[in-house]
Amino acid sequence: MLASRVAARAARVAAPRFSIAATRGYAEPAKSPAQQQNSKPPVPLFGLDGTYASALYTAAVKQGTLDTVSKALDNLLNTFKRDTALQTILGAPTLSGSDKSQIIAEIQKSTNVQDKGDTLRHFLETLAENNRLNQLEGVCEKFGTLMSAARGEVEMIITSAAPLDQKVVRQLENAVSKSQYVGQGKKLKVVPKVNPDIRGGLVVEIGDRTIDLSVSAKMARMNKLLSDTL
Repeated sequence: MLASRVAARAARVAAPRFSIAATRGYAEPAKSPAQQQNSKPPVPLFGLDGTYASALYTAAVKQGTLDTVSKALDNLLNTFKRDTALQTILGAPTLSGSDKSQIIAEIQKSTNVQDKGDTLRHFLETLAENNRLNQLEGVCEKFGTLMSAARGEVEMIITSAAPLDQKVVRQLENAVSKSQYVGQGKKLKVVPKVNPDIRGGLVVEIGDRTIDLSVSAKMARMNKLLSDTL
């Protein structure tokens, strides 16, 4: 597993942290206003991971490596899902500079793509220098959001307390794809997620709309009603 290889390489987690305030310039300057417009992320993202994902998208477009970077992050996101210890290791607060360099090398190997133009390597070095490797999983997810928007896809995130049967997922996909939530000419992309904290039911997110049918939400509403009444 990637986490075990990373842990083996990053054995010196007690070493002092290094601090580099400047961000590495992993994106080449735009050569024209037209290029700047074309490299603009298709949708705005929020949060620190969204900021990094947007910056990486712009860099990849300018360097002509968007497809390569997208495939690499897709593969890496699947690694995070399989290897739950990886995020803990990347979040270790006292990784040394040498540890981070070795971690980056292992992460690059795990993507199974050729890093044309070193776009991904420079980006990972930027995260490491700013002590933000713990944002990598979120960056992978939000980069996928950018790619979906660029392809004209409408993302539907279905969160359940336990993995859903594929038949149920297909039924939801068929129902929503014919609804007003998916515009003409758009393609629905279904992203199943599991979160035991919702206890049961579903939370469906489409664009900026959220349909919360979870047991936890129902319990919260019931508790509020009882407290207001009492």
